[in-house]
Amino acid sequence: MSGPEGEQRTATGAGGGSPWSMFDPVPVPVAVTRGPQHELVYTNHLHRQVFGPRPLGVPLAQAFPEQKQQSYFALVDEVFRTGEPVRLAAAPSEYRSPHGFTKRYFTFSLSVLGMPDGGRGVLVVAVDVTEQVRSAERDRSTTEERLRALRRFENLVATGTQIVWVAAAKGGTIEPSPGWEHVTGQTWEEFRGDGWLDVLHPQDREPMRAAWQQALDEVPDEFTYVYRLRTADGTYRHFHVRAVPVRDDDGRVLEWVGTCTDIERDWQEQRRKDVLAAAAALLAESTQPRTAFAALGDVIVPALADKCGIYLFTDPVDQLADGAGLTVERIAARTREGLPADPPRLGTEHIPDGSVFARAVRERRPVLTTFDPDTTPPGLVPPDTLPWLRSARAHSVAVVPVLIDGTLAAIVDVFACGDRDPIGAADLALLHELLEQAHDPLRNIMEFQRTQRVALALQHSLLSRPPHYGDLHIVSRYLPSPAAAEVGGDWYDSFVLGDGALALVIGDVAGHDIAAAVNMSKMRNMLRSLAADREEPPGDIIRRLDRAAQLLEPDGSTATCALVRVEDAPDGGRQAYYSVAGHPPPLLVTPDGRTSFLTGAMSPLLGLPVPDDWRVSAVQPLPAGSTLLLYTDGLVERPDEDIDDGLTRLARTAADLAGTPLETFCDTLVSCAAASGRDDVCLIAVRLPAPQH
Repeated sequence: MSGPEGEQRTATGAGGGSPWSMFDPVPVPVAVTRGPQHELVYTNHLHRQVFGPRPLGVPLAQAFPEQKQQSYFALVDEVFRTGEPVRLAAAPSEYRSPHGFTKRYFTFSLSVLGMPDGGRGVLVVAVDVTEQVRSAERDRSTTEERLRALRRFENLVATGTQIVWVAAAKGGTIEPSPGWEHVTGQTWEEFRGDGWLDVLHPQDREPMRAAWQQALDEVPDEFTYVYRLRTADGTYRHFHVRAVPVRDDDGRVLEWVGTCTDIERDWQEQRRKDVLAAAAALLAESTQPRTAFAALGDVIVPALADKCGIYLFTDPVDQLADGAGLTVERIAARTREGLPADPPRLGTEHIPDGSVFARAVRERRPVLTTFDPDTTPPGLVPPDTLPWLRSARAHSVAVVPVLIDGTLAAIVDVFACGDRDPIGAADLALLHELLEQAHDPLRNIMEFQRTQRVALALQHSLLSRPPHYGDLHIVSRYLPSPAAAEVGGDWYDSFVLGDGALALVIGDVAGHDIAAAVNMSKMRNMLRSLAADREEPPGDIIRRLDRAAQLLEPDGSTATCALVRVEDAPDGGRQAYYSVAGHPPPLLVTPDGRTSFLTGAMSPLLGLPVPDDWRVSAVQPLPAGSTLLLYTDGLVERPDEDIDDGLTRLARTAADLAGTPLETFCDTLVSCAAASGRDDVCLIAVRLPAPQH
């Protein structure tokens, strides 16, 4: 179709040279007609996207030949003739779109527009309200309900179902927004200028003001923001704001056109996903109940509340039956930044019977209470929390019991303060879901800790105190692993044999769990029995230990061991008769600081099929005043270095300590390992009497 200049043009040809290009970024469909024939002279990008390309320079009815609602074109005549604007609410429109023949509903706004050549035209703005119309239609079940729903919908659209607003180039609303008034209840006089800020949530007001001012100063292609808006019923909902600058041909900003979209449902769902994901990540890193529960506090604040406290039960919960209240231990407290400081005393709290806490425990369900900040109900919170409650202007609290496999394990209280909305059903449901998700990880952590306590108790019960043996001084030390949940297979032992010799033993069973502790117990007891049964070389005892262990438990774990007999030497002194199976070699330190490792009787670790003659023994003289040290690999191994470097460091440190008391010698070696190691550390040392002068 030929335009006024006699050439074929369509709406897709509209470009930056058009006098109407200022409407290109507007986020609703816009069209412009010219003259009494209503020639279509402009459509913006969104109009072309919704209605498809339309030929320019032809009458509006000719540009939309498939439009069945031809009466709409008569409204364009009326607006052009009278100069009065017309608004057509929720009007059906059947047309050919890029996706085929389509029927949708639009609210059309028509107003007179001046032409660059001095003539007049009509500006047509369309807002798609199809989903609102169809939603209203689905709600109609009876004739009366259909009429009521239609009236409600028509009123909603007439006042602007989609919030569209216009602001001046430097900010401040300059046109009424029926949609805004409908949603917020603000009149035009209240809304105009910067009045719209008054209905934003107090916590969002200043951040939004700053972000909007930055946009006005920097003029981005698009401004987006999410804030909470107070609706006409007094509640707050999340809205997504999108605005674009409208420019003239020289690029100067004439005004801003924006929309506000209610995203409360999407925001709540995203918050739910974020909270649950954060909790899962933190729980995955926790190995103890206290740290696991404390990690939940880091998620709850500030996502769900302004403050929370977490309490573990220290006494049986059935104590409530006699009215004596209950005792809990506060293990964690979190407070949102910006609220008054709250340094609560962590530790035991006595909760009286009749309090909200006691009620939540007795009924084993959450208790939600909203109250006046100036009149805190009695028995609402533990006594230590009351002063903070008043200074922070708290107004609602939820107390939630935490059950692990039916057993009441903990209790969580959460608070909302000041401008924050009171804790509601949605918050409580998400908190409940969070704790439900944490159930299995918490159960596993608590079960793991119970198992570790049993294993640690077993291990410590087997680490006996060294015997008193004549003029020899014997010292032992054990340091649990900081990275292996406090228990492993390291052990030491010392006892006097039937022939009067002193036996020193050090060993390490693979693993860091209760199975390792049990295997360690078996190894220790078998070695004691074998050593007491026969007075034979240490290598033979280790050989018999290895054979017995493999015979009794073929699939058992591997282990290392060093066995030393400290005995009288033929020359009247003392000697070490020893054998080492896969274990770091014992270290001999003389009084003058010379060191040597006992490597003359080394063989592979226990649990491997090796020939009997590989288990050998050797003798090492022990000078007067010397120290013989047996230790596990945790004393010398570091993740970032070779074992030989660790042995060298041990020898150097031991040489420097040669003249110190044996307790100091052992404590210093252990403290050095604790500062850098990640494994259990066991050691046992014997010091011979100083030479006689």
